Amino acid sequence: MGATQTLGPPGKGRSIGLVILVSIVSFGIWIMVWSFQNGEELKKHNRTGLGGAIYLILTVVFAPITMFMVADEIDKMYTASGKKSPVTALTGLWVLLPLIGNIVWYVKVQGALNDHWESLGAAPAAGL
Repeated sequence: MGATQTLGPPGKGRSIGLVILVSIVSFGIWIMVWSFQNGEELKKHNRTGLGGAIYLILTVVFAPITMFMVADEIDKMYTASGKKSPVTALTGLWVLLPLIGNIVWYVKVQGALNDHWESLGAAPAAGL
């Protein structure tokens, strides 16, 4: 039995540009929704992890920690699938560059999620 047989359903692809735009327009509120959604999807797919509620709490209390932890869960997901991950926990270091670092992080992390979900048959990223 391979590792992919024990995995849950893939998550939803999200438009990178739209995620960034709505995050800016909503003054960061969308970031909390995004953290919850992706935390839930990662936990359901990997059958392990923190889940949406914990990611939401971490994002509200100390958002930068989320940047390291989401990237780490994605790295573990790729590794479990036998693929090389485009992100690692160290991707969270982009938080050190104000504004542009957050944008680069979202591009890298959402891109990695989209690629993985699409490789599992999920619809291409189109919305939020």
